[in-house]
Amino acid sequence: MGNPFLRGSAFKSSARSNEVMKVSGVINKSIILWFLLAGSAFYSWTHPGVIMPLVIPISVGAFVLAMISTFKMQTSPFLAPIYAICEGFILGAVSLHFEKVYPGVVVNAILLTVCVLFCMLAAYKAGILRATPKFQKVVTLSIFAICFVYIIDLFLNMFGVGNFPYIHNYSVFGIAISFVVVAVASLTLIIDFDLIERGAHNGAPEYMEWYAAFSLMVTLVWLYVEILNLLSKLKKR
Repeated sequence: MGNPFLRGSAFKSSARSNEVMKVSGVINKSIILWFLLAGSAFYSWTHPGVIMPLVIPISVGAFVLAMISTFKMQTSPFLAPIYAICEGFILGAVSLHFEKVYPGVVVNAILLTVCVLFCMLAAYKAGILRATPKFQKVVTLSIFAICFVYIIDLFLNMFGVGNFPYIHNYSVFGIAISFVVVAVASLTLIIDFDLIERGAHNGAPEYMEWYAAFSLMVTLVWLYVEILNLLSKLKKR
């Protein structure tokens, strides 16, 4: 997702024109990352006995890779592909779990994620939604708030205290919370599109193609998981 710590220096031109960020380059890198993610997700889906015991260490590893890539964007060309593979293993396992409990939910979640992607892209291109400073501030603060609640919920679960209220239940308020989180994840795509457009326009270093592709993938994975969670809640009603 869009990096809230991204500095203007990240968009400074490289010394040579053939080493600058291009939109076509971001698209190519995104395709590579999604092929890697899909491949590892398929393996995880078809070999749950191998991956399930490793989900937690892989998740920790993916989080570490994401943090390094976020603060050291120059490492994206090397870490983004590894992150995509790790994320694929996790998504395959998570998706299989949801599919067993709620048959058909995975296909619907994928279709909705793709629909949201193109709707947000259309809204961005039409100028309906723009990543203004105020927009980015509101979305970023919302992301931090969601992360804070999720971390508290994780610790409550780890120590057997319980769950954060309404996150996991399928009450009307619980479903409303999921709708809000899906909305925030969707709006984060606007920040990612702005990152790509600004980078290409300002001639950012070529490695930013990998970072932008990585950022977009992180947002879409988050969006997919939240839609999966929302659909599962709706199926319980």
